[in-house]
Amino acid sequence: MALTMKDTFYISHGAPTLAIDKSIPARHFLQSWKDKVFPQKPKAILVISGHWDTSFPAVNIVHRNDTIYDFYGFPDSMYKLKYPAPGAPELALRVKELLMASGFKRVDEDRERGLDHGAWVPLMLMYPEADIPVCQLSVQSKRDGNYHYNMGKALAPLKDEGVLIMGSGSATHNLRTLRMVDGIVPWALEFDTWLKDALLQGRYEDVNCYQEKAPHAKMAHPWPDHFYPLHVAMGAAGENAKAKLIHHSWQLGALSYASYQFNSAS
Repeated sequence: MALTMKDTFYISHGAPTLAIDKSIPARHFLQSWKDKVFPQKPKAILVISGHWDTSFPAVNIVHRNDTIYDFYGFPDSMYKLKYPAPGAPELALRVKELLMASGFKRVDEDRERGLDHGAWVPLMLMYPEADIPVCQLSVQSKRDGNYHYNMGKALAPLKDEGVLIMGSGSATHNLRTLRMVDGIVPWALEFDTWLKDALLQGRYEDVNCYQEKAPHAKMAHPWPDHFYPLHVAMGAAGENAKAKLIHHSWQLGALSYASYQFNSAS
């Protein structure tokens, strides 16, 4: 009996210090992943991270994932963390095959890249044993939400092959506005609430066209790289999928850790 995954996920990974800061609520949520959120152990994991942005879709084809420290100015202990998950070269080639069969004309192979912190920081908390093969797929920030939704639709068959599809970004991501403040700044709250309502009501078309539909879209995402992983997860779940808010917390006044589960069980 093949292992099938009914669910896809979008995780808001927030700041890299999620890896070490015990005061961040999202850290505890991710640590409870196997007990409370998703007890099934996937055969492999496909991560679409906002930290890998390329002109064309790209997959990493490696046998062992290096830990990429794509951040600077953080405590020294951050640069000693390792997440040596096996690579998933067969999955990477399958991703390429599915995308090209769906009309994506070019999919690049990166045979050196490991996991950026959008992948390894949440995975280190979710699956600390680092024993599940992981492949990464890049986003294309010059494209739109529909493009990434269609990318997800192309990848839907992976769920029946035991692959956990996980987008990793941030529900709001404007780093220039982060401040030590009490409460949440109004524009961030309005965008975050709009997103929650649209997802829970199944208005996926609105989310695909969020730049026209959502309040403060450009403020919440001056660059869309951290938002498009949501569209991939949503597309892979399918148009009749039910969205569920599985975690919600805030940091620095404007950084939402809202995370979603999409259940495609009919």
